[in-house]
Amino acid sequence: MEAMTLSHGLQMGDALIAATALEHQVPVLTGNVKHFAAIPSLLLEGFVV
Repeated sequence: MEAMTLSHGLQMGDALIAATALEHQVPVLTGNVKHFAAIPSLLLEGFVV
């Protein structure tokens, strides 16, 4: 998480969301794909507001 905080803006809440999605093998629906893009194996579904 430390490495991704500086490079991608990953915060604690985002890390918990990503970990939960990975554990349950479900995609993350987000308006800010940048925060999650560097996490390997994480399925993302982006949307535009």
